[in-house]
Amino acid sequence: MKKLIVFDLDGTLAVSKSPVDEAMAGLLSRLTQITQVAIISGGKWEQFEKQVLRLLPPEARLTALYILPTCGTQFYHYQQSWQLLYAENFTEEEKTKIIQSLQTAVSEAGYAVEKTWGEQIEDRGSQITWSALGQEAPVDAKKTWDPDFAKRKKIQQILDKLIPGFAVNLGGMTSVDITKEGIDKAYGIRKLRDTLHVNIEEMLFVGDALFEGGNDYPALQAGVRCVAVRDPEDTRRVIDAILACLGD
Repeated sequence: MKKLIVFDLDGTLAVSKSPVDEAMAGLLSRLTQITQVAIISGGKWEQFEKQVLRLLPPEARLTALYILPTCGTQFYHYQQSWQLLYAENFTEEEKTKIIQSLQTAVSEAGYAVEKTWGEQIEDRGSQITWSALGQEAPVDAKKTWDPDFAKRKKIQQILDKLIPGFAVNLGGMTSVDITKEGIDKAYGIRKLRDTLHVNIEEMLFVGDALFEGGNDYPALQAGVRCVAVRDPEDTRRVIDAILACLGD
């Protein structure tokens, strides 16, 4: 029996940067009542608050819920209030190098975007994220910009040469996430193992980007049993099945 169920956020629990719906919030709440649950994503802490935490019903068992923003480079757990356990933040020099390299890679790849919604580059402390259409872009616009990941894979290849020593992964619908080398969702999985004393074999990971190069792929490489989903609707069916197996 699995002791910890780990979820990706965007594309898995919710549509990109959108709140979870009422049904998903209810399912997550039920899951916390019978097992431990973790959510790991490239988003920053505020995204988790906005997309998930504020929408959970009162009966959710928050002490059984663990939040890992920015691909596991931060770890929050609940002790009367949400507490930050660790953060693997960049130095100012590292941030400058990454941002300049991002600008070079996008220019070299030839994917300049005419219309954006909000800032394209976001400093999340322990992660730098480039969002092609901007941080506030509507979902409909995101869906059509890079549906086969080809544009971002080209940018990723350029960045791998420009900033060796850093991890470059594809996140969401239009994003590229950069963290320190070795700090990705596999790192987050190992932190969950060491902090919660749950073996990797006792975990289950659910995500929509488990393909090679996707930002969920490191979880698969870490040896976790994984379930690939297409969208939040698919995830709801998976949670229903997990609840049935756990005897909810």
